[in-house]
Amino acid sequence: MRTANSLEGLSGGFPCLVNAVALLGLVEQAWPHLRVTPCEEAAYEERHYPAGKWACVTKGEPLYEQSISLSRYLGMTVPVLNEIHLNKEGTELEREVLTAYYLPGQFQQNPPIPMDPEIHITERAPLRVITRVFYGITTEETILREIGLFWELLGSTDAVLRETYIVAVYQNPSVPQRRNEIWFIRRAE
Repeated sequence: MRTANSLEGLSGGFPCLVNAVALLGLVEQAWPHLRVTPCEEAAYEERHYPAGKWACVTKGEPLYEQSISLSRYLGMTVPVLNEIHLNKEGTELEREVLTAYYLPGQFQQNPPIPMDPEIHITERAPLRVITRVFYGITTEETILREIGLFWELLGSTDAVLRETYIVAVYQNPSVPQRRNEIWFIRRAE
């Protein structure tokens, strides 16, 4: 079983903009990243994110079941991150998915205790990712296609992990052409 700490020790954190949906409305909060480097004529970019606290759920269920659990905790922030793993052959996604969102600044020092025992708060190490935007629904088929397309852009490299990826979802799953990103995780230097 993989845990929320599986990214610890990797170089780099998480997203530029966090929208916390609170009971009284939408709270928009910048989540600072250390540096963004456009690559290959802006087909993708490299980002460095600081450490921070995240609300996480790990389940072997359809991708969005975890998002529903998390939305009951503090409302919702965007993006919602789904840490996915490929099987040994690299042809399918493993069923167990870690879904997480960055806690807004006011909760970083003292996060509210989740009532749901499946939600845990994790301090994630800084994270360095290479990211590419794509639009549409995030099925296993589309995720595998986007991973393949991104590998074609990057070419052969050992600088990123090959078995673990992150799908960042920026809009409600019901939006058909929503903005998503595929994140390749840089290896620690």
